[in-house]
Amino acid sequence: MADRAEPWSQIRAELAKAQKSNRNAPAYSRWINRPLGRIFAATAFKLGMTPNQVTGVSAVFTFAGIGLLATGTASWVLAIAVTALLVIGYALDSADGQVARLRGGGSPAGEWLDHMVDAVKISSLHLAVAVFWFRNLDGLPVVTTLIPLVYAIEAAVWFFGFILTDLVLRERGAKQLTLAHQEASPSAFGSLIGIPGDYGFLALSMILIGVLPVWRVVYSLLLLANLGILTIQSVRWYRRVLTSTS
Repeated sequence: MADRAEPWSQIRAELAKAQKSNRNAPAYSRWINRPLGRIFAATAFKLGMTPNQVTGVSAVFTFAGIGLLATGTASWVLAIAVTALLVIGYALDSADGQVARLRGGGSPAGEWLDHMVDAVKISSLHLAVAVFWFRNLDGLPVVTTLIPLVYAIEAAVWFFGFILTDLVLRERGAKQLTLAHQEASPSAFGSLIGIPGDYGFLALSMILIGVLPVWRVVYSLLLLANLGILTIQSVRWYRRVLTSTS
């Protein structure tokens, strides 16, 4: 447990040493979001904030960005504002767990709250995109709004599959064994190929709203990549669960 009286720089250094594994962490989350989250976490800890309070602040930034996206008109001002709000919200989402570690560990209630906020965030972002897409069709057929709607389904299934697999493996005592087997040095290549499925990269891609046709293409390509990743990962999850029961 860290001491609030310690210098801010020392607290941040302690967080860097106690950072959770980078195994399977996509590039943006690994090299940008977690270091940025450490800055917010050290600051929040010095201010005496609890992990749940940090989660709350994260939600405010995130849903402000989502709301702005749903109600805005395509422009560089909107692109910059939405991107900034989502990026800050995501960094704070990383910070709440780091604050918990500084305070000696998290709680089941805190983990539950974090997951619930994530669940709402993941689906509502794509629903906001669907509204924005419809309000800014620019001559495109209405059927193209199915793109963000399919993305919302994919994101919800991915999140549920990830949480459910983790829960089943924990209940069967297979989680720690799997982690120990996989914990070798995390590869940069593994982080790079995970970029399309990284929420942080999706948030960052919103800056392209300033060039709407380009953003539509990038967003659609991200959907295709994520559908492929979900298909592959679902098979892997099933095999891991099947192995844990045999």
